[in-house]
Amino acid sequence: MGKIMILNGSPRAPRSNSKCYAELFSKKCGRNVSYFAVSKNNHCELCAKMETVSDMLFVFPLYVDGIPVTLLNFLKTLETHPPKNKPTFSVLINCGFLEYQQNDIAVEMIKLFCKQNRYPFGAVLKIGAGEAILNTPFKLLVTRKIKKFAASIISKKYRTFQVTMPISA
Repeated sequence: MGKIMILNGSPRAPRSNSKCYAELFSKKCGRNVSYFAVSKNNHCELCAKMETVSDMLFVFPLYVDGIPVTLLNFLKTLETHPPKNKPTFSVLINCGFLEYQQNDIAVEMIKLFCKQNRYPFGAVLKIGAGEAILNTPFKLLVTRKIKKFAASIISKKYRTFQVTMPISA
C-alpha cells in the first residue's frame, strides 16, 4: 500500500481554497496522507520527503492560465533534487471561472514537467468556480468528484475528472 503526499502550491496556502480541497481529499481518501504547503524555504526538504511516497498530489489554484509561481519554483528545485523513487504525480486544480476547461493549460504544464523529468503522470481533477463552489449547496458535487478522484489514485486506475457549478455563465 503506497503513501500519498499532498503538496499545496497555492501562494496563500495556510488560508487557501486549495487547503480546503486537500482536506476534503484526505477525508475521502480513506488513507493516511501527508500534507505540506510549498513555501520559499522548504523545497529541498519536500524533495527529500518524496522519497517515501508512491503518489504525489499537487493541489493548487489557476494563476494567469498557469501554475502559481510558488509551485513553479518548487518544480525547478525538484529538477535538480529528484528522489530516487519517482512517485506518480496527480493534479487537483481549481479556478475562479465556471468553465473547468480554463485549467487545461496548467495541467498540461505539469504533464510536460513529468514527461521531461520521467515522472509517471496520474489522475486529474479540474474544478470550475473553485473560489465559490465550496460555499454553496453544490459543494456536494465537488465532494463526490473528490471521492472518485481519490479512488482513481488509490486503485492506480488514473482518470481525469471535472466539476463546476451547474449554472449558466
